Amino acid sequence: MGAVALTGGTSVLAGSSSYPAGKRAGSTFNLNYAPHFGMFKESAGDDLIKQLRFMRDQGFTALEDNGMMGRPVSEQERIGKELDRLGMTMGVFVVDKGGNSQNTLAAGKQEHVDIFLSGCKRAVDVAKRVNAKWVTVVPGDFERNLPIGVQTAHVIEALRRGAEILEPHGITMVLEPLSDSPNLFLRTSDQTYMICKAVNSPSCKLLFDVYHMQKNEGHIINNLNHTWDEIAYIQIGDNPGRNEPTTGEINYKNVFKHIYEKGYKGVMGMEHGKARKGKEGEVALIKAYREVDNFMQV
Repeated sequence: MGAVALTGGTSVLAGSSSYPAGKRAGSTFNLNYAPHFGMFKESAGDDLIKQLRFMRDQGFTALEDNGMMGRPVSEQERIGKELDRLGMTMGVFVVDKGGNSQNTLAAGKQEHVDIFLSGCKRAVDVAKRVNAKWVTVVPGDFERNLPIGVQTAHVIEALRRGAEILEPHGITMVLEPLSDSPNLFLRTSDQTYMICKAVNSPSCKLLFDVYHMQKNEGHIINNLNHTWDEIAYIQIGDNPGRNEPTTGEINYKNVFKHIYEKGYKGVMGMEHGKARKGKEGEVALIKAYREVDNFMQV
């Protein structure tokens, strides 16, 4: 039996998972929403390739996997081949910090910069295996004993050096302002916009995570407009709860309509959980995306 695709609240059978690259198995979305591994494992099982096929059967055209750098090379290659066969786009993965989460580019310490640059070099190899064009970079925490201007200069200088590594390969690091902790250096879209302008490279852009920005600054559509020319990637999550759209306070139908009308063709990373457990939660998640993606009726 084929996988179930939900369209406007009506269940229909999607086609077989054996279709060639580029063929649409089911109804695709208006935007390139990217689930992550594990999001549909109750329906598709533990095998990552089967999960990819299930995603594609539901109409999703991209994948996001923050932990891709930690996967074995053989698994990266397997994922890359299947993404290509299914005609799916690889979204972001995170440039790791060599196992030390305390590294911060704001400190200006050479050992921290060296770890970051090593991560950029290794990310190039991973990106080639999965045909990725974007990698997530988080500069780390504030260095509280330094003036904010000095910290910012340290971050800009390190990012310029990282961009020099990525740019020849057509890879863009996307800087993500976060709300997880008040200690994090990068917190708002306008701060990130300024840093991207200062780095001045096509390989250093803004990742606008709607969930984090709703928590830190609000005014989502207004701030999307202000920073639009530096945005290269968008992530999704409703607030409160960080689950699928329709489970919180964000009017995602209007947000998605605005993004679509601005001509965005990139990936929309589904970096969130599910409000309900099991297969029921997975069906509800797909139904929620069908609902908010139906913005042409607004």
